[in-house]
Amino acid sequence: MIKVLKAGFYASIQDNGRVGFASKGIPISGVMDSYSANIANSIVDNSLEEAVLEITFGGVKLQFLADTFICISGGNFSPKINNLPVLMNSRIRILKNDILTFGKIHFGVRCYLAVKDGFQSEKILKSRSFYQNITDTSVIQKNSFLSINKIDATLKSTNTYIKVLKSHFETNQIRCYKGPEFELLNKNHQQQLFEKLFTISNDNNRMGYRLNEAIENNLPSILTSAVLPGTVQLTSSGKLIVLMRDCQVTGGYPRILQLSENAINQLSQKTTNSDFKFVLESL
Repeated sequence: MIKVLKAGFYASIQDNGRVGFASKGIPISGVMDSYSANIANSIVDNSLEEAVLEITFGGVKLQFLADTFICISGGNFSPKINNLPVLMNSRIRILKNDILTFGKIHFGVRCYLAVKDGFQSEKILKSRSFYQNITDTSVIQKNSFLSINKIDATLKSTNTYIKVLKSHFETNQIRCYKGPEFELLNKNHQQQLFEKLFTISNDNNRMGYRLNEAIENNLPSILTSAVLPGTVQLTSSGKLIVLMRDCQVTGGYPRILQLSENAINQLSQKTTNSDFKFVLESL
């Protein structure tokens, strides 16, 4: 077990999400940055399907009540074990009563804590991902306990680590494809999409990122249609919403772009006032 001493700003258990339940109105959810989460799981020899703890902006403090192995990947929030700095993207042995903390933010928005065999929260609709109204809670709570398995004592810590791509956190180019309603835009508005520098508003979360800048919207309204993580909607005001992992399954705004999986990962490591440009990919 792991005891939550401090819950931080927003931390939740996530895996690859609830795929296949859109017909029931259930969002996919899952890790915001699958690139970083997969690194963490891989380093502790987990399946990529295992649940991890997604930590937003740090502030989390955990006490391990059993031995295990961990890896921390993604954003760097100065992780320490028993007040000693630890290496990210490396397999680390944890002993009973060790305390893991996160402090100063160096880069990124979300980091991922993987434990050997994954977090063992209740599986609902084939996923352990936290989501309001599906799971008992949408975030971890102070003084709660997180279930983990006993470890194989033959595993060892290593001094090696995976070097992550710095561009994953620093790029300002978000790659995308044309959405279903893209061709309804006139040529001038299409051009604006890829020339304008967009910034993320303070209205950003796991459901979606609203952008500050607008383009003129003369499109007719559309029938409510299917959307998914990475869909870019054009609202009636001309502002854009980039849907993220906890997004609804249908929407009534024109779907003018669709982000690639890697672009969703990269955007999830940006926050309020971060800027970027859309870059069109060809199929």
